[in-house]
Amino acid sequence: MSGAGAARRSAPARRPATPRRAAAPSVAAGTTVGRKAASEEPARGKPASGKAAKPRGTLRIIETLVYRGPNYWSYEPAVKLVVDLGVLEAFPTNTIPGFTARLLDLLPGVGQHSCSTGRAGGFARRLRDGTWAGHVAEHVALQLQRDAGTEVGRGKTRSTGTPGRYHVVFSYAEESVGIAAGKLAVRLVNHLVQRERGFDFAAEFEQLVLLAERAAFGPSTQALLDEAGLRDIPWIRLNEASLVQLGHGVHQQRIRATMTSNTSSLGVDIASDKKLTNQLLAGTGVPVPRAEVVRDPDEAVAAAERIHYPVAVKPLDGNHGRGVVLNLADADAVRAGYAAARAESRQGGVVVESFITGNDYRCLVIGGVLRAVAQRIPAHVDGDGTHTVVQLVEITNADPRRGIGHEKVLTRIGIDDESIGYAREQGFAMTDVPPAGTRVFLKRTGNMSTGGISIDRTEEIHPENAEIAELAARVVGLDIAGIDFICPDISVPVRETGGGIVEVNAAPGFRMHTHPTEGEPQYVAKPVIDMLFPPGSPSRIPIVAVTGSNGKTTTARMISHIFKGMGRKVGMTSTDGILVDGRLIRRGDMSGPKSASTVLQNPNVELAVLEVARGGILREGLGYDRNDVAVVLNVTGDHLGLGGITSIRQLAAVKQVLVEAVPRDGTAVLNADDPLVAAMAGHCSGSVIYFSMDAGNDTIRRQASRGRRAVTIEPGRNGEMIVLRHGRKSLPLVWTHLLPATFEGRARMNVQNALAAAGAAWAAGAHLHDIRQGLRTFTTSYFMAPGRLNMFELDGYRVIVDYAHNPPAVAALGEFVDRLGEPSPGGRRALVSGQRIGVMATAGDRRDEDIVELGRIAADHFDRIIVREDANTRGRHRGETAALVDRGVRAGMENGARCTSVETVLNELEATRYALDMGHEGDVIVVCVDHANDVWKELQRRQHGGAAVSAAMDGIDEMVLLEVDG
Repeated sequence: MSGAGAARRSAPARRPATPRRAAAPSVAAGTTVGRKAASEEPARGKPASGKAAKPRGTLRIIETLVYRGPNYWSYEPAVKLVVDLGVLEAFPTNTIPGFTARLLDLLPGVGQHSCSTGRAGGFARRLRDGTWAGHVAEHVALQLQRDAGTEVGRGKTRSTGTPGRYHVVFSYAEESVGIAAGKLAVRLVNHLVQRERGFDFAAEFEQLVLLAERAAFGPSTQALLDEAGLRDIPWIRLNEASLVQLGHGVHQQRIRATMTSNTSSLGVDIASDKKLTNQLLAGTGVPVPRAEVVRDPDEAVAAAERIHYPVAVKPLDGNHGRGVVLNLADADAVRAGYAAARAESRQGGVVVESFITGNDYRCLVIGGVLRAVAQRIPAHVDGDGTHTVVQLVEITNADPRRGIGHEKVLTRIGIDDESIGYAREQGFAMTDVPPAGTRVFLKRTGNMSTGGISIDRTEEIHPENAEIAELAARVVGLDIAGIDFICPDISVPVRETGGGIVEVNAAPGFRMHTHPTEGEPQYVAKPVIDMLFPPGSPSRIPIVAVTGSNGKTTTARMISHIFKGMGRKVGMTSTDGILVDGRLIRRGDMSGPKSASTVLQNPNVELAVLEVARGGILREGLGYDRNDVAVVLNVTGDHLGLGGITSIRQLAAVKQVLVEAVPRDGTAVLNADDPLVAAMAGHCSGSVIYFSMDAGNDTIRRQASRGRRAVTIEPGRNGEMIVLRHGRKSLPLVWTHLLPATFEGRARMNVQNALAAAGAAWAAGAHLHDIRQGLRTFTTSYFMAPGRLNMFELDGYRVIVDYAHNPPAVAALGEFVDRLGEPSPGGRRALVSGQRIGVMATAGDRRDEDIVELGRIAADHFDRIIVREDANTRGRHRGETAALVDRGVRAGMENGARCTSVETVLNELEATRYALDMGHEGDVIVVCVDHANDVWKELQRRQHGGAAVSAAMDGIDEMVLLEVDG
């Protein structure tokens, strides 16, 4: 499926691994628009009733978001603009005189988009039939990027639900270019509606082209990324230049242009020292010119006389042919050449060497093997008997293959003092008209970076010359080396014809080989990728992604603990922070895409367990291209009304992004007890493992009948057994009451989390014994799962600290407290015999009805409730959120709930202390926390007593949390 505006698919195909530069604008399919069906659009040329008398350019951008991975809108990186049409909501394109003609005149390619018609030219028809300005801006943004030289294809426009406001979504290859194209598209649409003074589209577009040229990778880097994409090797751009990480975690390699992780620093230093390179090569019998290093013009002349004219001069540590001057025949020429070379030398040294006549050849050696040979011809123009030299340069530079620097396959020829002087030596001034067929050279060296061209000679090189090139690369010590040969004919042994190696280059450019001006292109990126990732070697680490409304962090920690017990170095992101091999490296809510990238960049990580929150998906997407295992625990009404998500089905679609990012050889682990989650199986390209608290669940039964996998619990005489089912096979795993995190089976939410963790570990290749051991040693202690059902004993009563913050979580927590007052499934005595005290709160950005519902549910499970409020009220007035919780509690009390008393203490720590002071033997106090660390320190102070202990606890924020076995 290709082209702009393709609708989201039910199952993802393999995503393109790397954006490619486009040589010219391409034709793409178009966009489906959710705002109106075709039958609802106005009749051509007839504005709907109630419209303004005259259209004006009122389209504006309200919000800009950049998605860097699979997201709610698409499977590929995309830009989303929330736009307001203003009065243009009343004016589809067919009601704006001349709009369509002016747009197609400026951007003819946009009319060829297929849009929802599925045929080229469909968007032009939509424009004539009438479509809205937001939809037009989407297509214009896509076309502007293509015309600027980046390859993009998809987009869509959807209503936000507010009249006149739309989500305009379109793909990008370079983030900065995509954003700039969106802004320019909006300005252009407004300009076409109502001419804007001072708006110069040609100048604005030129700036976009320059931005695209700066942001794009060079040809060599792009060739390597294209080859990596063919091998399904992921990559991460590490800076604004060409530093790129290939692969994830422990398997990663890095490249910077054509330097790699394997490139020897010593080899680069040797290659940068022309004199040392010459000495080492001569010492091994490689033919090289005589050379000396000089520090002033007089020394240069003396060296030239010793070596004998003609000579060449070059910077001691130069590259790309800068400062190289050839064929100097007298002292004056040497002095002038010395000045040019000295200006390019960082170390101040200049090499004077004998000038070898012949053709200029570049031999590319990769991993010790010659892979390509190109003959380089210096920048030149061919006379036609009509145009001057300057005009011929302009004609040559008009070739679309030529660009600035390394952005295209050829570089534009620049005219400088060297060009003028060299042309004069050949008998031509810049204003002269060379006779037809006369070639005028403008540069002395054949470097592509100065406007030269290349001819492929890979099949012509003599084996002896190939061996010399390979030896030179080994002598210098480079994994990728560009060997510059000067000789009459590369197909004849250089020792017979004369000539030699004049330079060895680290980080040689590839474009003369991948895009020769004449001859067959050589696919030199393949041996580089083969060297970094030998065939059969991995480039990816397993990624287990966990989402859901509740239980994400605990489940992620369980999975991480299982694999840590297997000896794997696990990188984990969660709302607590980022942990690598059990060590906290960054504290805070790290459940977003940037944190995922941090884990994938860590070279120690062997497996990633990523907690993925709704907010991160809506703000930036996943931040990676796919996950091997996707775990979806549940979907409840938490966060409704935020980020444009107003219904629980929309929220399910957000979490479904993880399932859609599962490849064909991956697995989705889904909750069969939640219909919204179970339905996500239809959007998974891989296999599915269901988990359920009910062994008789219909979905679990169907799964078994089809020979597929599931995780459930089966009742037995001694309690409940977690079992792994594979078709008719049933593999007992562990008794639920033996799992410390379930508190003898009472914490049903953690039983469910254990089912999900077992399914995820099973999908990721863990053995049955390792899963069992991991679950049996995982505890909800503060050190292993801070703020997740942490239980403390204090003066004969129990304190539970938990992050429960929405109605379903509070209901699960309340049911757990109810079970503490009952004997366990294993026959153990009740743990609570007194009153139940709850400290309740929730986030202020939740809907009023959800906050009230939380209070009502809490009233059903607690005898006394203290309502507190988070320090960050998230846009509400101080006390407003607490008042809503209080209202819900009182509503429950009026309807006969368990609660008999409700008080409000806004400060979290003060509310906690107030509740703890109420505690008596046999009671249970539940504190729903925002800052678990502060509450934990207060409990430690009370548990151990004394100012010394309290002072010691004040340093707990600096503590490194280590995962330990329970």
